[in-house]
Amino acid sequence: MKKIITHSREETVRQGEIFGKTLRKGDIVAFTGGLGAGKTAFTSGLVIGAGLENAEVSSPTFALVNEYAGDNLTVYHFDMYRIVSEEGLESTGFFDYDFENNIAVIEWSENIKEFLPKNTIFISINPVGENDREIIIDCK
Repeated sequence: MKKIITHSREETVRQGEIFGKTLRKGDIVAFTGGLGAGKTAFTSGLVIGAGLENAEVSSPTFALVNEYAGDNLTVYHFDMYRIVSEEGLESTGFFDYDFENNIAVIEWSENIKEFLPKNTIFISINPVGENDREIIIDCK
């Protein structure tokens, strides 16, 4: 388990970029943290670190999933805020995505935790001040 404290959105993005450089095809990253915690900011950096420098990352709240495609992989960015059942998860097409050859990032993962594989990387982001964030990375 790794714990990081950031003091600005820019630092959160930078930590995401550092983390994104460690990811490989098949990795699934599951976020927890409240509204405005910094999940999308961290994901912005993660996508850059994964090699997709030109992707414009935005919250997938209304789209349910945003795809950031590069030459060799795609980062799927899911929002499971409104998903509360297996039927709801199936209706998103979640099980049809090619997770083996790409990277998945899931916000509000606590809503689908029971459907995530054992090798999922869990990241909790919590505000600990106006601009400060505590980021806990749990690579099981």
